Amino acid sequence: MSDVTDIVGAFEDIPTTTLADLLGRARVMDIGIRPLWPSAPRVAGPAFTVRCPRGDNLMLHAAIHRAEPGSVIVVESGDVDYALAGGNVCAVAQRRGIAAFVADGVIRDLAEVREMGFPVFARGVMPIPGTKNAAEPLNVDVECGGVKVSAGDIVVADEEGVVAVPAARREEILAAARTKLAKEAQETLDMWEEAHRAKIDAILAEKGFRD
Repeated sequence: MSDVTDIVGAFEDIPTTTLADLLGRARVMDIGIRPLWPSAPRVAGPAFTVRCPRGDNLMLHAAIHRAEPGSVIVVESGDVDYALAGGNVCAVAQRRGIAAFVADGVIRDLAEVREMGFPVFARGVMPIPGTKNAAEPLNVDVECGGVKVSAGDIVVADEEGVVAVPAARREEILAAARTKLAKEAQETLDMWEEAHRAKIDAILAEKGFRD
């Protein structure tokens, strides 16, 4: 598979648990970055990165008019005192085809966002908005949920969490994930239980454990 759009779209079929097994803890955002409404669909897309200083949301508001359709806007903020976005910003992002927001911060107007079905993965909600003073460059490296994210990395988010796949490894990781899922699909629970017990018993024996 060589078409970038096809590769990105294929990641929508890959659970974040599978990607986490392949990539390890360093590429998985921390537990605070969660879907803000229940039953949010899995989303995947190239990262469009944004940096917002504490208390300011100017560049996220700028990004919704600049990110390509299908992008996941990833925001470095670290600020949970002021909302980065509200209902209208999310509505415009959705109308422009942006796949989701993944933000190391908070938003507001959650009821509106939930009603429109726009996926937001963030730290929570706060009713007071930030200011619009700080002009920062877009699509530079950011840190979100403890993970360094570069523009173009493939961000996959679902109810289990958020994983950032390095752009240079997207084809490798997609192939490995598909192989892993195919193998798991052929394994019955009895087969898994037998292998699991053998593995655990071997580890216990190595550690000197005796029943």
